[in-house]
Amino acid sequence: MVFSSFLFLCGFLPAVFVLHTAIRNTKARNVLLAVASLVFYACGEPVYIILLIASVTVNYVIGLSLGKKKSKAVLALAVVLNIGLLVVFKYTGLFTLPVGISFYTFQILSYVIDVYRGQVKAQKNYISLLLYISFFPQLIAGPIVKYHDVEMQIQARTVTAEEVKNGVFRFAAGLGKKVIIANGLAVAVDKLYALDPGTLGIGPAWFMIAAYAFQLVFDFSAYSDMAIGLGKMFGFQFPENFNYPYISRSVREYWKRNHISLSTWFREYLYFPLGGSRRGEGRTVLNLLIVFLATGIWHGAGWTFPVWGLYQALFIILEREHIINSEKWPRVLATLYTDLTIWVGLVLFRADTFAQAWGVWKAMVGIGTTGNDAALIMAETVTPYRILLLILAAFLATPILRNGVRKWRESARKRGSIVLTDGLLMLGTLALILLCLLQLASDSYNPFIYYRF
Repeated sequence: MVFSSFLFLCGFLPAVFVLHTAIRNTKARNVLLAVASLVFYACGEPVYIILLIASVTVNYVIGLSLGKKKSKAVLALAVVLNIGLLVVFKYTGLFTLPVGISFYTFQILSYVIDVYRGQVKAQKNYISLLLYISFFPQLIAGPIVKYHDVEMQIQARTVTAEEVKNGVFRFAAGLGKKVIIANGLAVAVDKLYALDPGTLGIGPAWFMIAAYAFQLVFDFSAYSDMAIGLGKMFGFQFPENFNYPYISRSVREYWKRNHISLSTWFREYLYFPLGGSRRGEGRTVLNLLIVFLATGIWHGAGWTFPVWGLYQALFIILEREHIINSEKWPRVLATLYTDLTIWVGLVLFRADTFAQAWGVWKAMVGIGTTGNDAALIMAETVTPYRILLLILAAFLATPILRNGVRKWRESARKRGSIVLTDGLLMLGTLALILLCLLQLASDSYNPFIYYRF
């Protein structure tokens, strides 16, 4: 089951929301959400629901043990068990990859490490820990929520009409980004990547790269938007996961805006424990290489992923050493440098092999390609509708619309017409949801990219 499906939108979500609203007791609400989350996961992974429950149970016991006595041996056991489980299922190729395992494993590790550090108390209520790990809005593809960020919300929270309204707005925005933009661009990207790079001309190659860059960020940020929106509807405040990464002026800034929950997780649980930047420049460079190597490995089992991670680290180090000082450049030039750097790296992220990535890079500069079919490819794949989607994606990748809506609502609140303004926004939201449902009815393409991570 995915958020952008009829089963979820017209069945699962309304039923759970109505029941949650009818129940007033927080503990009873937690039971409902925990059971609903297991049902949600079982709809897509009926076998691996056992793995999820077993993982929660083992770490529940470990947490209680660490709560009674801080033991490095027990903590090491927890790290080995959780990372080992991730390695076996994700990197050995012996089993089908359980959906969401990369995300919930990191959440579990956040919990046991926080307990060991004394930052939080061990959770004695099993249902509360189960809810933290399995809560359906962010179970499959994040954001990665650290335990200390939601500990108090699990114990006590208030659901207000204002937060429900804002949650619906946020969910609908994410749904539109996914169904209309990400899915629309994905069809073209898949068709172009299925071709021999040697047949691409410069035009199709660059369209493919740009389309994939926007598909990726809109697909994943859409999931995060929907997760954050759903969280608000049930009284939870999840951390932001994306902050318009393509307006960044450096690769360092990009990673402060892109997949924020993963970046902060690695910073808090890997970079700082390694020493961060406190042990000299050489050690800092090594720590950055380790963190981004781990970031690449986290994303996938193929060799292209760790190389992609090291590629990111290279530019961050160059910027840190002021060899590249883009943040002092004119904004347009700095953003252009950042986006081109990231997009060139995404060729590795998307390619199945190094050979394919090399072929795409050559096509981007017109080397080693015949380009004989370029005109036909452009006509069949790079349609006016998809070009329009790309332009729309580029516009929505900036905060212009968000800031405009915020100013509109603030102005309406000062004039005393906020009810009318929010009413219009709600009508627009419902129209967007209806449009997405119509699109889903006519389009069978609907996977989330990060489900495979």
